[in-house]
Amino acid sequence: MAGRARHPFRRRVRDGVDAMPEVEISEVDNIRSLHLGSETVQSSMDVDDPVRLVLSYTRAMMGFLLFNPAPRHILQIGLGGGSLARYIGFYLRDAKNVAVDINPQVITVARAFFELPEEGDHFEVVEADGADYVKIFRGSTDAILVDGYDGLQIVDELTTEDFFEDCKRALAPGGVFVTNWWSGDKRYFSFLDRLLKVFDGRVLELPSASHGNVAVMAFADSPALTRFDGLKKRAEELESRFGLEFPDFVSRIKSTNQHSDNRLLI
Repeated sequence: MAGRARHPFRRRVRDGVDAMPEVEISEVDNIRSLHLGSETVQSSMDVDDPVRLVLSYTRAMMGFLLFNPAPRHILQIGLGGGSLARYIGFYLRDAKNVAVDINPQVITVARAFFELPEEGDHFEVVEADGADYVKIFRGSTDAILVDGYDGLQIVDELTTEDFFEDCKRALAPGGVFVTNWWSGDKRYFSFLDRLLKVFDGRVLELPSASHGNVAVMAFADSPALTRFDGLKKRAEELESRFGLEFPDFVSRIKSTNQHSDNRLLI
């Protein structure tokens, strides 16, 4: 694997970086999981099938492919155990995927125990503060996937209006911002209000199948595909191509977001 990437923001990290939660690993019935200072599972891998997205929220995050099925550049903020990195490396082999994590121990553990793809032209791991790193992009990334938790809740710096503005500037035309939030967080609707403001209302919620997580998507431009007949047709195609429950994603999106009889109102 390549050495740790260096870049202008490498030393510009949040206060308290030295007090980050300890990374722990558990394994039950061939499911290996990563924890950050608590029993809460942050990431899981099927040892027998590492590419499979074990946790429902990670599958929901890939629901953005309904609207942008061929991303060329993906930026991940929050590596965890590398679930999305493994999936993207297998199914989106032509895409450049950059995974950023502020915690060097997370990166070390992910490399050693969670079968990250080999780093090279199509995959890179960067030790940095994702809220800073995203600022180097200007209209050049097709998808930003944010999953940055500290063991208890999402990191505050990844929910600010300034951060959302930086992500919006980073997106290429047709680009999608996706973040994993927990619907039980009392701050959820304040986060949502900020995102709606920054992205001019172009926001969709896709609840995961379990545990109350929601993949919240925000779009650089109005999605080209909003009619349900078109979304259902694409979902059937993507289900066979990517091995995820895309038709169910369409049903959940329809039940959660504003729509008319035949299309999403976004």
